Amino acid sequence: QVQLVESGGGLVQAGGSLRLSCAASGRTFTNYAMGWFRQAPGKEREFVAGISLYPSDTSYAESVKGRFTISRDNAKNTVYLQMNSLKAGDTAVYYCAASRYRVPTTEPAQYANWGQGTQVTVSS
Repeated sequence: QVQLVESGGGLVQAGGSLRLSCAASGRTFTNYAMGWFRQAPGKEREFVAGISLYPSDTSYAESVKGRFTISRDNAKNTVYLQMNSLKAGDTAVYYCAASRYRVPTTEPAQYANWGQGTQVTVSS
């Protein structure tokens, strides 16, 4: 199974930007689509963005569309989430996940492996 490690979280003011990274390893990594999820205290984990392996088709939650951009660098086995125009409502722990499939889906149960999460806090 793929192993995932997120980084790049932190504290930022509303309107600011952060770039999250997810480094992946494992013999089957190239067989997985990748996704970003987030979970705020007291709330369920929700889909944020996803990207296929090839081609690099992307999908986004409506709440982040136009503000967040997911991308990947296959040579580095890394997926990114560029977050712009951050809002207080974006505050959550963000998780990188490897899908069971080649295209991203929105359900957590369809992802086989998860990173440890990285905290994003947006102050207003």
